[in-house]
Amino acid sequence: MLSCIGFFALLFLIAFLLGSIPWGVVISRVFYHTDVREHGSGNIGTTNAMRTLGKVGGSAVFILDFGKGVLAGLTQISNVQATKIVDGKEVPCAGKLSYRGYDIKDLTNGFINDRRFGFEEVTYLLLFGKLPNQEELNEFSGILANQRQLPRNFVRDVIMKAPSRDIMNALSRSVLTLYSYDKDPDNIELENVLRQCINLISVFPLLSVYAYQAYNHYEKGKSLYIHQPKKELSTAENILRLLRPDKKYTALEAEILDIALILHMEHGGGNNSTFTTHVVSSSGTDTYSAIAAALGSLKGPKHGGANIKVVRMFEDMKKTIKDWNNEKEVGDYLRALLNRDAFDHAGLIYGMGHAVYSLSDPRANIFKGFVEKLSKEKGREEEFQLYSMVERLAPQIIAEERKIYKGVSPNVDFYSGFAYSMLGLPVELYTPIFAIARISGWSAHRLEEVAHSGKIMRPAYKNVGERKAYVPMEER
Repeated sequence: MLSCIGFFALLFLIAFLLGSIPWGVVISRVFYHTDVREHGSGNIGTTNAMRTLGKVGGSAVFILDFGKGVLAGLTQISNVQATKIVDGKEVPCAGKLSYRGYDIKDLTNGFINDRRFGFEEVTYLLLFGKLPNQEELNEFSGILANQRQLPRNFVRDVIMKAPSRDIMNALSRSVLTLYSYDKDPDNIELENVLRQCINLISVFPLLSVYAYQAYNHYEKGKSLYIHQPKKELSTAENILRLLRPDKKYTALEAEILDIALILHMEHGGGNNSTFTTHVVSSSGTDTYSAIAAALGSLKGPKHGGANIKVVRMFEDMKKTIKDWNNEKEVGDYLRALLNRDAFDHAGLIYGMGHAVYSLSDPRANIFKGFVEKLSKEKGREEEFQLYSMVERLAPQIIAEERKIYKGVSPNVDFYSGFAYSMLGLPVELYTPIFAIARISGWSAHRLEEVAHSGKIMRPAYKNVGERKAYVPMEER
């Protein structure tokens, strides 16, 4: 037993040491006398290293960066798989995602076939590690519904008083303010942390939508709508009800939003916001501070804001291309993107590729079918066909224009922004919707960290700066 603990402790130490070193910077400066950050995309990862340093330098960065992802922690909450072992060798495979050991495809098929909403059920699974029976699900859904209310005058005094142009910042402020309304905010015993997490899961839709309504009214001069949630409705249904002036929505709209929430709910302990939750929780801080930190991470355009980039890219594409059905025109635009001659000149096709998945992102595969159904309901089938064409052409063109070390496929952000636009969700709410989903995963990881961690996480950083001799003031 002791040897096993020692082994894992050693793995943690190695992982943290490796994970702290920017190998792209080190190799480019030491061996090539340049800085990879000043070339290409400016990224220190393998792709830009290959482009800047060549095969040898790029391969070295890949090998060393791969070591950074070997182990940063242990979790039982979810698993992200992009490779499999064949004849003793690790090879790429179709991406797989599991929550508490259950394949995401099986989970979604289960409640879709039974024609029920799944957000509450999957949240229960993440928090408690088991699928609920009907009685347990009813009880848990009732708890979420009863908790879906804010303290008296909170909307007026906190949300309305200082509306923010960025809803994520407003959400963070509201979460930190809820600390003041908690009678036992600093208690990190599991029972108390679970209570706090369930409350935050319940009120995140209210905090997000009300913050948007305040922004829409005070900053954009639109009418103000503050609807009350209904206990008998699901989380997805309540979001649409709270957002829309007439409180109306279709069954398909609610179903697709529910699917979107589930697919964004959890994605392993290593994604930036979830790892932030682990790191901050390991310090022994309160739940509200930990979740606020995760929100700050998710806000970044490289994380939760990625689907907005996809939507903006397609808006530019639709304005630029005369015939959306012309493969040559679409292909030329994609090449222009890669060559920094279109859209934001970043050299990227947004929504294509993933840090872990290579052959496919299972979330994108699941979501695509539902997005197609919604496009038919909304009369936007032509746009869906454009998305499908880009999905098909982009990997080919990227392979022709770039030296890549792994496969490229659409990620979940590729279709989610399009789905949200068809649902009539304002762009300002795209990332908060991600947060409404991911708070379930963050909560599970916080509970896991509080339950099993004894020491604060402290990843090491390797200094690559030059040593300098002190120069007296009169000699400078």
